[in-house]
Amino acid sequence: MTNVDELFKKPLSIGTGKRKLEPAHDPNELYKAAKLESNGDVKSKGKAPMVEDEEEDDGEAGPELPPDFEEDEPDDEEGRFFGGGMERQTADAMQYIDQQDAEEGQPEKFDSAWVRRFALNFERKISKNAELRGKFENDPQKFMASEADLHTEIKNLSILSERPELYGEFSKMGCVGSLISLLSHENADIAIDAIQIISELTDEDVEAEQEQWDTLVNAMMDADLIELLSQNLTRFDETSDMDRSGVYYVLGVFENLASQQSIAEKIGQDSTMLSWLLSRAQKKEVPVSQNKQYAAEILAILLQSSSKNREKFLGLDGVDTLLQLLSQYRKRDPEKDSDEEEYVENLFDCLICLVDEDAGKNKFLDAEGVELAQIMLKEGKFSKQRALRALDHALGGVGGAPACDRLVEVAGLRTVFGMFMKKQENQNIEHLLGIFASLLRLLPGGSAARIRTLAKFMEREYEKIDKLVRLRRDYASRVTPVEQAIEKEKNNFDKEEQEIMAPEWLSRRFDAGLFSIQLIDVILAWLVAEDDGAKQKVVTLLKDRDEDLSLIRGTLQEQVEVLSEDGPGQKDHKEMLETLLQFV
Repeated sequence: MTNVDELFKKPLSIGTGKRKLEPAHDPNELYKAAKLESNGDVKSKGKAPMVEDEEEDDGEAGPELPPDFEEDEPDDEEGRFFGGGMERQTADAMQYIDQQDAEEGQPEKFDSAWVRRFALNFERKISKNAELRGKFENDPQKFMASEADLHTEIKNLSILSERPELYGEFSKMGCVGSLISLLSHENADIAIDAIQIISELTDEDVEAEQEQWDTLVNAMMDADLIELLSQNLTRFDETSDMDRSGVYYVLGVFENLASQQSIAEKIGQDSTMLSWLLSRAQKKEVPVSQNKQYAAEILAILLQSSSKNREKFLGLDGVDTLLQLLSQYRKRDPEKDSDEEEYVENLFDCLICLVDEDAGKNKFLDAEGVELAQIMLKEGKFSKQRALRALDHALGGVGGAPACDRLVEVAGLRTVFGMFMKKQENQNIEHLLGIFASLLRLLPGGSAARIRTLAKFMEREYEKIDKLVRLRRDYASRVTPVEQAIEKEKNNFDKEEQEIMAPEWLSRRFDAGLFSIQLIDVILAWLVAEDDGAKQKVVTLLKDRDEDLSLIRGTLQEQVEVLSEDGPGQKDHKEMLETLLQFV
């Protein structure tokens, strides 16, 4: 079949709030053309504007006026001439034309009636194109014009993104199903037009109420939007600029839809979606393209949204693949502020989501993830902080015990304690504290790995304990003013209102550093319980500021009070804290 791509212009770049597709052509040209057609400034029909001369001639041009001419004499309204030399019939005609021009210059009213008119016209264009394509399948010239009309009609749907109050009427008229059906159009360019409009209508920048957005998206889901989008991903050939744009717009729609957790899970449970994203993230490219980065980002969003998606991805050997991709950056840094840098960030986000699952922790161990993280901590730059975060998540939770043991086995203690004794960013300190807390909680009592961990805290006259106490005081200096401000605010609320405000106040305390204080106090409590020399060191350091172990006891007690035995892993954590309370 003859290629009809030349018929269509490059679609306007419509991205999400996070990114914009880099267009091959100037995206303002079509916009300018549309604006010129819609305003009233193009009615001159080619006439040049009149310009007054800067200097007027003193003399009068032309023949002398007749002697009986009077300048102030009124026009002869009853005579042959009317309005300066124009016959009445001609003048009436001109007046009618002026009225029509004035009406045409008025903006079109976009309401329910407009949606109904558009729906009928839209269906007519789709049917006509389908009829001509079926009738003249081997003669594209005879259906190209109908395809151009359909292309224009799809683009006109863009106006709905400015009027989301019409989403309900648009869905009621059945237009949503018709639009989605175009995703399976024989001409991929028409499908891309439809995908682009769907991306625009569902974009987070559209000022739609949740109910309006839900109405539109539910209608799209009923029309098998996810399946049709997935099918288009497999038919697009990214060596073509147009198809590359199509892939970008499909990913944009998935990002928009994934803002709802239930839909994100449906996307991830599609038969091919996760495997396509993983395959696209693996594709070798230099430099990393926008679509490769975007595929990694959508993958991270889907994994963060649903445990079912994580479970399915683990079945695709996702952890092993991610570690292979990340191993390229154990020493090499991606270019700063590039698509590649964001791509690597998204890969780490994917990995961290997976190692939060017990099954993911096991896959992480089997694929030598602890060893790779150890190398990154020692030799990496960009990857160092991300690897530390991944390690913190891999060691955490009840299922993190094997990873804790493996870290000691590969001589990781020297690395993490060495980092701790050097100046670090707050995020790194928090992850190091998380690792220490996991080691003390999960390594079996009396095991060689636990003894080696405790020895690290005791060496060099308990220097790590000394730093822990200093860090606690630094964080407390930030948290205390926030807590004092909250206490004052409580006076403005009754008991019921204080209960409503409690989560916000707790969040403010966490932002100031409360979480780090809690981790430090858990670590100190473990050391006090495990070793008499460590207990004496902690007591001595606290006494310097007239403090005692009751300071640590208060923090532990607060954590116990907010833990529920119903939450996953919370019962074990609560029992651990209650045990530690007996030693402080």
